[in-house]
Amino acid sequence: MHVVFGIGNPGPEYDGTRHNLGFLVVDALCAAARGLFGRLPGLPAEGARVRIEGATTLLVKPLTYVNRCGPVLAALQGGEGIPLERCLVVVDDFHLPLGAIRLRLSGSDGGHNGLRSLIASLGTEAFPRLRIGVGEPSGPAERYVLSPFPPAEREAAAEAVGRAAEGARLWIRLGGERAMGEVNRRDLDPPAERA
Repeated sequence: MHVVFGIGNPGPEYDGTRHNLGFLVVDALCAAARGLFGRLPGLPAEGARVRIEGATTLLVKPLTYVNRCGPVLAALQGGEGIPLERCLVVVDDFHLPLGAIRLRLSGSDGGHNGLRSLIASLGTEAFPRLRIGVGEPSGPAERYVLSPFPPAEREAAAEAVGRAAEGARLWIRLGGERAMGEVNRRDLDPPAERA
């Protein structure tokens, strides 16, 4: 089984914010697979078991806040006995331009509180993450990531969600190393960001 773990904050007040791109990607994957989210037994999370690229995949949205999401994945991964290399974390990243997509198989938290929580709970940085660029903040980072996309950026953000969902499908189909080569060729970036 594969897990796609979207990082975000629960509650309608966070809908459409930069920090919730992970939720939007798992929502898109769930809708494409005609799945339904329900509460995961014993965990503060919603999940949907679906088939993606022929593989059983658990899509997960933690119901904790971003900075406390780590224990959810740790409990899920340990309880189900799923190898970490089969757990893809989908996360926003203000170090990348708006709409850019990057797949990494390990790495630091990069200043992201959700990744920091995951690393602390899992005891390792070695888990795959699909990073979606939200652009560099012009002011305090916390205020920036918790704010909604302005109208001028909404189309680019929606397109990024679609490309990230395709990146997740590539990861499921090809495995980490091969998918990283495909995703990071920058074909999944908006045209203006391709080198």
